[in-house]
Amino acid sequence: MSSPHVTAAYRAARDQLLSADASVPFAWPDLGDTFNWADDWFDVIAEGNDRTALWLADAEGDRRFSYAEMAARSDRLAVVLHAAGVAKGDHVLVMLGNQLELWETMLAVIKLGAVILPTSTMLDTADLQDRVDRGSVRHVVTNVGETAKYDGVHGDFSRIVVGGTADGWTPYPDHLGEPAPADEHRPVVATSTSDPCLVYFTSGTTSKPKMVVHTQTSYPVGHLSTMHWLGLRPGDVHLAISSPGWGKHAWSCFFAPWIAEATVFVHDTPRFDPAGLLAQLDRAEVSTFCAPPTAWRMLLQSDLGERPRAMRELVSAGEPLNPEVIERVRDAWGLTIRDGYGQTETTAIIGNAPGALVTSGAMGTPLPGVRVVLLDPLTGQPGDEGEVCLDLTDRPVNLMSGYLGEPERTADAMRDGHFHTGDIAARDADGQLTFIGRTDDVFKSSDYKVSPFEVESALLQHPAVAESAVVPAPDDARLAIVKAYVTLAAGWEPTADTARQVLEHARDTLPVYARARRVEFAELPKTISGKIRRVELRELEERAAATGTRATGEWREDDFPELRSQRTPPRPA
Repeated sequence: MSSPHVTAAYRAARDQLLSADASVPFAWPDLGDTFNWADDWFDVIAEGNDRTALWLADAEGDRRFSYAEMAARSDRLAVVLHAAGVAKGDHVLVMLGNQLELWETMLAVIKLGAVILPTSTMLDTADLQDRVDRGSVRHVVTNVGETAKYDGVHGDFSRIVVGGTADGWTPYPDHLGEPAPADEHRPVVATSTSDPCLVYFTSGTTSKPKMVVHTQTSYPVGHLSTMHWLGLRPGDVHLAISSPGWGKHAWSCFFAPWIAEATVFVHDTPRFDPAGLLAQLDRAEVSTFCAPPTAWRMLLQSDLGERPRAMRELVSAGEPLNPEVIERVRDAWGLTIRDGYGQTETTAIIGNAPGALVTSGAMGTPLPGVRVVLLDPLTGQPGDEGEVCLDLTDRPVNLMSGYLGEPERTADAMRDGHFHTGDIAARDADGQLTFIGRTDDVFKSSDYKVSPFEVESALLQHPAVAESAVVPAPDDARLAIVKAYVTLAAGWEPTADTARQVLEHARDTLPVYARARRVEFAELPKTISGKIRRVELRELEERAAATGTRATGEWREDDFPELRSQRTPPRPA
């Protein structure tokens, strides 16, 4: 079972981050050779602990489960899963929503030393076949309503169904809340610190999803940095808008809150309901709240009203948060949304820490235990602008072990002694890092470098713009022209007058080389995790340029004579 020495080392590192004592440099805890987060941390803090670990507010009403209950329920589930053949190292695809069984299953699988493959319920049969094949899946746990998707999935794997019965599926146990008989003991499995614990599929914004392997330490220990960034404290009630199946869910709905001994609060509804969410934030006395930029924008289109009574910390991650959103929320609630940055391959590695002075639009500074270097993508030299990289000289704990079954891709990501994120950022004189864009997204117009994020942030200041994605439209004279795809806010129509206003706003708020000169009103293509697929929009522009066609519904600066006065400057010498 648990090792007192390991638990003490983990707790000491946790407590140092809770105290925010900057006088002592943070060091990742020395856990020796073996570690299992469920045994060495969760079960230890859960013993005799009646504090609420999980609070579900859904169609069934309010249901609360204490730390002690979650430990006991996951123990009993581990016994059942072990009897069903789940063994150490087995890959278990977990395809569940925000429901009790998700948290039980994750804890139980970790206790057995098996490997969790979290999977979105939005996937179809073809996606699932890909995950089963490439992920070497041995077991699947899902809801009865999803079983039909597996009728066409081929493979040698056991099937466990939640919430009903289905042919060929073993029912999920319904006795987990009952006391365990005296002769029932779950297997005790020793796991090494380097053993795999989770495999996450990336969102696949530009290519086939990668399979990110995290060890028994890289997420379970690495999320100490996420706990620090979120500003969590023991006894907090934490709500994060995140869907199961994606890395951010483990960040903010599993590891970080339970590392802090806080309550995970889940408001589960079929569709995102801004008004209902705001009411729940107040009713449940949520103290720390994390939402992606899309959710923040939707909340702003609703009436934010007064600050929820117990709210202390607001954070955002997933994609860069535009300054306009931060300012509007601050005006309404008197709290500053603190942006943060990380990837599926890492935990939180950059962020605006609690109490720090936030530079609007900046994603913050490197978090404890992380050494960030900005490397020029062409020369590889460090500087104040470049690709965000992690120095592997002293490898940070909170970095994946690699990509499953892809040693060449792993080696490329970790070439030249650094982990390469593929994101470009700039550092100011105070050490604040500001996101510029993906290496694939940043482009040149007349040899001036254009950051889509900068243009999108400016466009968002116009009331007609709910969301936008900026891509290059190929142009023989200028290399590329800045084009904006815009999703309109409620009450605005896709008319010539709206297009003129948006383009005029871009002219007035952006440098001449970066201003949008074309606009098209459309719903933005997104991955199932909600990230914008700019690659699709770039492909549309490339095809249009190759065929000499103009998209229906596209408006150009040249359509409005009053906007032609200021042209793109000549290419710099």
